[in-house]
Amino acid sequence: MKTITVLFLLFTVSISCFAQGPASDRQQFIRVEAPVIALTHVRVIDGTGAAPLDDQTIVIAEGKIQSIAPSGTATAPTSAQILDLKGYTVLPGLVGMHDHMFFPMGGTPPMYSNMGTSFPRLYLALGVTTIRTTGSVAPYTDLEIKRLIDGGRMIGPKMHITAPYLEGAGAFTPVMHQLTGPEDARRMVNFWADSGATSFKAYMNITRDELRAAVEEAHKRGLKVTGHLCSIGYREAAEIGIDNLEHGLLPDSEFVPNKQPDKCPGAAVNASLRQLDVNGDAVKETIRTLVAKNVALTSTLPVFEAGAPLTQSGIGAAGAVLNPRMLNVMNTDARVRYLTARSRIAVDSPTAALVRKSMDFERAFVAAGGLLIAGLDPTGNGGIVAGFGDLREVELLVEAGFTPLEAIKIASFNGAKFLGEDARIGSIAPGKQADLMIVKGNPAANIADIEKVEIVFKDGVGYDSEKLIQSVQGLVGIR
Repeated sequence: MKTITVLFLLFTVSISCFAQGPASDRQQFIRVEAPVIALTHVRVIDGTGAAPLDDQTIVIAEGKIQSIAPSGTATAPTSAQILDLKGYTVLPGLVGMHDHMFFPMGGTPPMYSNMGTSFPRLYLALGVTTIRTTGSVAPYTDLEIKRLIDGGRMIGPKMHITAPYLEGAGAFTPVMHQLTGPEDARRMVNFWADSGATSFKAYMNITRDELRAAVEEAHKRGLKVTGHLCSIGYREAAEIGIDNLEHGLLPDSEFVPNKQPDKCPGAAVNASLRQLDVNGDAVKETIRTLVAKNVALTSTLPVFEAGAPLTQSGIGAAGAVLNPRMLNVMNTDARVRYLTARSRIAVDSPTAALVRKSMDFERAFVAAGGLLIAGLDPTGNGGIVAGFGDLREVELLVEAGFTPLEAIKIASFNGAKFLGEDARIGSIAPGKQADLMIVKGNPAANIADIEKVEIVFKDGVGYDSEKLIQSVQGLVGIR
């Protein structure tokens, strides 16, 4: 009883620390807040893939975009607070579709801990105004953080909470419950849907019967199931009715020779992918099946890049995987763990080639009519941090062959569309929520400019990006 009491007190203290407290504490992070705001002389990338519009004026009121017009003809309301943004670009807030609230803590077996203080601020600071958590290790904490953010007591993005993992026997980490069969899968779906989760994630050792049960229960409630699979191949999962598959091509085990049903073949997956012809008939059939079954694909390129050998540019670029701003928000232990892991990467590691193959698969999937969405996945070797990884994902989509405008659409509008939120968020248009990111420069011409985030608007309130980042220096890896 004493142990339970202590744990409860620690949990209560932790949650109380998440809250911002007095309104004045929140105010220190706000750059602009007024009944009416006019963003003048700004370039607009609207998130739909359309060409940028130069020298525009956007009027914001009541948390929404009221109008967009050329600055030469637009008339800002006399009561508006005016921001002259010449030389800046406004983009829709990103919609992070694989944006966990937890971070790897190392150890054997590996452990994970929620970053309930640092991650909400970092996501918002770097332009991610909506996230789907896509798997939870502390679901009650995630739900409580969402409640605090929605109630204005915490600063952070809008959150769509994914339930704890639907994992079968053989989980590699003790933070996951292992299903005992299809009825257990049904129970978990209904319990967490009743508790407030709005999506579910199947994991590497789930069986086909367990996945089928989970999908059936989720669909009865109008909810969706995604998966980071291994025991089940992509075409099998699509036929069962899964809605989304994570990590591009890289978890797909269906190309492993003599794969056993319901069994994850482990390292044989990467071996099979190294030999795979992405332009071959087998891959084309997989893509056809996914598109025909309306299965979305989530690109999470940064989590794989973090394990690639160091390069001067492209995949594994030193400026990305050793980004000083990202390293500075980590605590010492987390930073040392990551840098140590990087020091052990062999120069001839096949990771970069596998990432390139997944890029080719993602591009072919989109060309075939598939819906590609994006996230960062802050797991792996500990080199992926909230917000920073989301921006790197957009850059890697461009490295994959998408235009900057296509990459921005994938990371904003497409995610909103999958969530059924595209009438409200994901692009810039009159009547939509004023969820916007203001960056210096022109990401349409130089995608690296997307990192120059200065102000992020969420529901019409503009937050100071740098102040939010500075407020969590050294916290990632602790809380």
